[in-house]
Parts: sequence; C-alpha cells; structure tokens
Amino acid sequence: MHSYLLVALGSAFGGVARFWLSTLFAQRLGDAFPWGTIVVNVSGCFLIGLADGWMRADGHPTLGPGARQLLMMGLLGGYTTFSSFGLQTLHLIDNGRWLGAACNVTLSVAACLVAVWLGQLCAQCLSR
Repeated sequence: MHSYLLVALGSAFGGVARFWLSTLFAQRLGDAFPWGTIVVNVSGCFLIGLADGWMRADGHPTLGPGARQLLMMGLLGGYTTFSSFGLQTLHLIDNGRWLGAACNVTLSVAACLVAVWLGQLCAQCLSR
C-alpha cells in the first residue's frame, strides 16, 4: 500500500506541473498547435533520462524503491503527457490538419528521444 501512496502523491504533483506548464504555453502561443504538450513531453523525457542515469551512476547511491516510485513512476509519470499527445494528434487529423499531426508526431518522438539521451549524458557528467 505504501508504494501506491508514493505513486499517487508523485502523480498529483506531476499532474499539477503538467497542467501549469501546458496552460502557460497555450496562453502565450495559443492552442492551435500543442506546444505545451511537446514541451512537457520533452522535458519529462529529459528528467527521466537524468534520473535514471543518476541512479545508475557509479559512485552515487541509487535511490531506494520508494524514492524511485515517487519520482519516476509518480512525479514524472503524472507529468508526462503522451495520452494528451495521442488525443491532440487525433484531433489534428480529425480537423484535416494532416501536416500538423505529422509534425506533432515527428517532433515529439524525435525530441523526446534526444532529451532522454541528453539527460543520461548530463547524469554521467554530474557523476564525475
């Protein structure tokens, strides 16, 4: 039961952070294209890569299972928004915006993979 509470607590904070950042981007750039979702997904991928790399780094103590559940499954799981990504991409397609949908998929997937890689590189640099 303890693990579930940790994940729930982290998810609550992650969800609030996602909502805040997505809303901020929508207010600044409009909501015709899901920039906020892309920023959340890329930054979430970077952070999960950083956390994973940090936890695996030689010479650093790894986080215990509770901390990992709180941070990676809860906070970052609640923060990243691939379900929103899928829905927004489908809405772009439903509205005949095929190019926008293709750009959203391509940009999101490529940028998130690069962000995870960069997060792991940063963790390696920090562990030296």
